[in-house]
Amino acid sequence: MKCGIVGLPNVGKSTLFNCLSNAKAQSANFPFCTIEPNVGMVTVPDSRLNKLEELVNPERVMPATVEIVDIAGLVKGASKGEGLGNKFLGNIRECNAIIHVLRCFENDNITHVDGSINPLRDKETIDFELQLKDLETLEKRVDKHRKAARTGNKSEQVIVDLLDRLKNHLEQGKSVRSFERNEDEAELIKESQFLTDKPILYLCNVDEAAAKDGNEWVEKVKEMAAEEGAEVIYLAAATEADISELESYEERTMFLEDLGLEEAGVNKVIRAAYDLLDLQTYFTAGVKEVRAWTIKKGFTAPQAAGVIHTDFEKGFIRAEVIAYEDYANFGSESKARDAGKLSVEGKEYVVQDGDVMHFRFNV
Repeated sequence: MKCGIVGLPNVGKSTLFNCLSNAKAQSANFPFCTIEPNVGMVTVPDSRLNKLEELVNPERVMPATVEIVDIAGLVKGASKGEGLGNKFLGNIRECNAIIHVLRCFENDNITHVDGSINPLRDKETIDFELQLKDLETLEKRVDKHRKAARTGNKSEQVIVDLLDRLKNHLEQGKSVRSFERNEDEAELIKESQFLTDKPILYLCNVDEAAAKDGNEWVEKVKEMAAEEGAEVIYLAAATEADISELESYEERTMFLEDLGLEEAGVNKVIRAAYDLLDLQTYFTAGVKEVRAWTIKKGFTAPQAAGVIHTDFEKGFIRAEVIAYEDYANFGSESKARDAGKLSVEGKEYVVQDGDVMHFRFNV
């Protein structure tokens, strides 16, 4: 599951990516600094994992990860191939969700492709290009189904009617994600992998002075995002870069305290991206290893077991489950078991976020 970082050139995407992944993507004050997408496996911050490590004292600890892709800056005309547009749009199509970085800070030393700061305008520029590309995708598909519908195929006519409504929606400057649909329609729309149907998080890049409380632009972005039902996070990417350069935990903590922040902003971004991708975590805990496993929300116990190894899913017998809160409260697996907090679950069990699990299987 990939989460792509998008935005206009020079809004702070690569700086953010460097902070998230500790990679060193080239970051400079000119458009198209990023051409090939940089990909980073990002550790998901989780205090529960730290607690389990403290209780179990394992030989090693393995956190959950999420894949972040730094996609080059889009510009006006990208849908028609301007500024390597086709390549960039293709990179977005391969991602499952989008972090849209909006510049919400003034700095005369960092050029803006449109000459002034206005994140709402910038957002509309990106939306417009993605919507145009989706219209192109839609028109190719509707032509195919329209030909089939002319033969009198009623199911094909249903698809044509849906795509015509969706086309009208896009032509009004609205993204596919805001198009109302039933379950059957959702499956038909999903097939086309529309760029504007991907779940989105708006990230406002502010200056250090606004790192704690945001600024006027952040508030305007929040108002806009509320209409879409999207989440907004703000941080100072340049400041986060300074924090990430500090070597010790104590130094980073002092820096954050000076800014009045409880934790680094990138931690919030990573958790938000994890949630945006509809992911959750379950744990395995033993003396050899304490590990966080990433699964899709709604996974059953056999599906969760299959993330460890396909044989676990094929030969699944049962799962032994302790809720994280019970494990932490009682302090060990044995004490939680003695208190009756260990449950034995079968194939229909839907895994809950934070479950500590053992799987029994036979191949």
